[in-house]
Amino acid sequence: MFELRHSDLAARIGRLQTLHGSVETPAFVPVVHPVRQTVSTQFLKKMGFELVITNAYITLRHYGDEARRRGIHDIINYDGAVMTDSGGYQVLEYGSVEVEPAMMAQFENDIKSDIPIPLDRPTGYGLEYEKAKEYVAITLKNSLESLRAIGSNSGAIWVAPVQGAEHFDLVEHSARELDTMGFEMMALGSPVELMEAYEFAMLARMIISAKKVIPAKPIHLFGAGHPLTIPLAIALGCDTFDSASYMLYAKDNRYMTPNGTVRLDELAYLSCQCPVCSSHTMQELHKMEMDKRTIEIAKHNLYILKAEVEAVKQAIVDGRLWEYVMQKARAHPKLMEAAQIFKDVEMLEDGTPLFKERAIFFYDPIDQHRPEAKRFRKTVAKFKSSKKKLILCPEDEIHPFYSTTSYKNIVKKFPDVQVCSYSPFLGIIPAEISDVFPASHNLATRSCYRLEDYPTFIESLKSFAGRFEEIAVIAPDDFMKQATKAARLNARLVDDISAL
Repeated sequence: MFELRHSDLAARIGRLQTLHGSVETPAFVPVVHPVRQTVSTQFLKKMGFELVITNAYITLRHYGDEARRRGIHDIINYDGAVMTDSGGYQVLEYGSVEVEPAMMAQFENDIKSDIPIPLDRPTGYGLEYEKAKEYVAITLKNSLESLRAIGSNSGAIWVAPVQGAEHFDLVEHSARELDTMGFEMMALGSPVELMEAYEFAMLARMIISAKKVIPAKPIHLFGAGHPLTIPLAIALGCDTFDSASYMLYAKDNRYMTPNGTVRLDELAYLSCQCPVCSSHTMQELHKMEMDKRTIEIAKHNLYILKAEVEAVKQAIVDGRLWEYVMQKARAHPKLMEAAQIFKDVEMLEDGTPLFKERAIFFYDPIDQHRPEAKRFRKTVAKFKSSKKKLILCPEDEIHPFYSTTSYKNIVKKFPDVQVCSYSPFLGIIPAEISDVFPASHNLATRSCYRLEDYPTFIESLKSFAGRFEEIAVIAPDDFMKQATKAARLNARLVDDISAL
């Protein structure tokens, strides 16, 4: 059902097999209105969207038995994979819908939905704990009733709606119970209000809470239609995400950019080169009738969303997803706040390859926490040396360290000494394993480092150097002089090896 092809951090490029074809993930899933869709589904298909989502509850209310006869693909004129929401959004907006969970599940089954979702009770954002707990219980009950109603032979991929929002223990509980029920795919509910409030850090924690319970199954994220959320959500393990934002923003004259949105009347130029922007001038867009302009902006917004997903996919293939996420995080302070959480997320290491063909980049302090650096420090912690004396040298631009002239001169003069280089990002680097990735495959900034920004270096220095009877540091800069004091090492600081 789900085939994994590439991974980096918690992100993965895969293939989701459905009754109406396969879908490459990560994938943005455009919301399609079953009655009043403005941008045609054929346009979406031509753009390359392999999966769309529509509302089964509205379909039931408007078409009834006609939908059962025709099927959802004919109703929306789309022959690719279709996901159906069963009315959770209406429940969130209006409090209830006039249909039972079992009946809704049977209807989704009857209209041949490829990826149906049981009728849930969204918790939303800002709901007090006990009420959220009650809504989670209702969702679990509805989900179980839905599975029992359709049996096990529908052929569709039933998606479990995980609720709980900012109550992360409820998110974990919800995901665990739904996983036990046997759902093949999970969907995180209630993030829209979080994203509208730019609470990206809370969104990140919500994804992490679910992901650590269900690390392998594909995860859908409801309502993620802002360009800034896409790299964050994918990096933390979301495989598909839907939104009607492309149209909702267009109706409000909001024009998407790779780093956010802007109102059309605030733009002087169209810097985008998508088919819409390259076919119109700013003046032409302003002069268009509102309905036509809305469609054109909506199409532009779709191009931006698709381009962002493709850029993230390329970063996964290139092994540069960490760099890409941190680069995008600088587009908004709230996003950078969310990115800071990455340094404490252990699961990112599981999906990060042991070796990458390209050198990784170290820019600023947060990069000491990237999975490759953490993994290397763990390797160094296990390194055993029988020697009693230690010489530390600044990291050279030539990799690996044992191929440098400075290393060769040291071992020639002191054959019985353990020689290491050091990096603020990687910590201590024993010469014997300086060809191990990423010690041999990295490029770091050469700016002045503040010791207080690199706690992992102090830990690495203290634990490694503490094993030796004598320690010497060659050509120490201010960073290393402070580090030896902070680690309480009785080390000789010399300008070059001739002083030893």
